Amino acid sequence: MPNTHYDKIEKAIRYINENLKTQPSLEEISRAVNLSPFHFQRVFRQWVGITPKRFLQFLTINHAKQLLKDSSVFDVSLEIGLSSQSRLHDHFVTLEAVTPGQFKNEGQDMTIEYGISQSPFGSVFIAVTERGICQLSFINQQTSSDLLASLRDAWPKADILENGSRTDVLSKKIFNTQAASNEKFHLFVQGSNFQVKVWESLVRIPAGMACSYQQVANSIALPSGSRAVANAIAKNPIGFLIPCHRVIRNTGVIGGYRWGSERKQAMIAWEAAIAQNSSS
Repeated sequence: MPNTHYDKIEKAIRYINENLKTQPSLEEISRAVNLSPFHFQRVFRQWVGITPKRFLQFLTINHAKQLLKDSSVFDVSLEIGLSSQSRLHDHFVTLEAVTPGQFKNEGQDMTIEYGISQSPFGSVFIAVTERGICQLSFINQQTSSDLLASLRDAWPKADILENGSRTDVLSKKIFNTQAASNEKFHLFVQGSNFQVKVWESLVRIPAGMACSYQQVANSIALPSGSRAVANAIAKNPIGFLIPCHRVIRNTGVIGGYRWGSERKQAMIAWEAAIAQNSSS
């Protein structure tokens, strides 16, 4: 899907948030994003397969609270992995942490391929090694040159090569709603033992669901560590596949996101719509 479509979606979400009390009409939202109501509705259907009116329901705080309520039964099972219908439409993701020796080598004798590809949530910077994906960042305030510089800083001795063809294929697989259950992704991450433990807990939250920071802390047997969990989530190097967007405040407020709060809302609503469509 063209990136310009997501730009319109993001702008629409921002407008809806600013005018949530008045429940803006299709005409009002489409006017705010400079599209005709017909074109705007068509863009929405292309993006996620639902109407803007139905999508609006997934943006409400009541919906977020319901997600938290539904996820409460998973507090214990997060430790061992979840089993639900949602998992049938989710990815199979495994994490491998960089060892102290690999970290010390700074990527020596390692080749990393990167590229900028398109996704339903805008342009995405992906970097991959022979051990797995090591970075996935949505291009927001950062430019592609900033993201490349951070990749070089993380792996200063690695051979870093551009390969947009490879990342285009990866992006299509990652965001393919039709065949996600058939895809397996291996992630190669740099982080402290605690950060990796938090990230591993996140990949067990199924698509279409959400958990609170407290629930994630409980799942790793650290009930007093919700703030530390939030800090680890903020350092997540691989967006979407390590689904930090599925963690929200226990009040139902979506909260911040390193790649933009509107993008986080879009992801939650996008996944909720897909889960609902697949079960209907």
